[in-house]
Amino acid sequence: MDIETTGLEPKSSKIITIQYQKINPNTGETMGDAVILKEWEQDEPTIIRRLIRGTAITSTHNFDCVLTGNNLMFEHKFLYYKTKEYNLPEINIMENRPMLDMHPILVLMNGGEFKGSGLDKMTGKKQSGKQVEQWYNAKEYDTIIQYIKNETEEFAKFFKWLCQEMPILHKRFTDTLV
Repeated sequence: MDIETTGLEPKSSKIITIQYQKINPNTGETMGDAVILKEWEQDEPTIIRRLIRGTAITSTHNFDCVLTGNNLMFEHKFLYYKTKEYNLPEINIMENRPMLDMHPILVLMNGGEFKGSGLDKMTGKKQSGKQVEQWYNAKEYDTIIQYIKNETEEFAKFFKWLCQEMPILHKRFTDTLV
């Protein structure tokens, strides 16, 4: 799961896309096509409603929707604020919900350094999202979609790789305990 926004603060920025795709947590294989909800085709409250209707993100059953992403605190901050602003069912992905956030793993893979630990630095992702707001303002929507598709593909490759490699790393670690 991921979002693109016009800035970093929910009070002064808006969500312009919400994208999600089912991933098998055991294999890392993607399941079905990625869904990209676009604010420019509807509006911000409508794409949030569509996220709620299209997923189990507001389910009270913890394992109905295990979010997987990179730096999920950013998505949490926006979705939590925006659901309150639009009087929608609350999305609180940080409270009592299992999730898999890849950012701490990227930081560890980067020698414990936060700087340089973005997907654009650690995977084949072509660029950071810093230009998304500029593309949005220029109505370069196809460029935003291409950016999202590249980011989604690279995240999926990275997650699949982790699903394959982490059990091997765990075995190496437990072998040192004997």
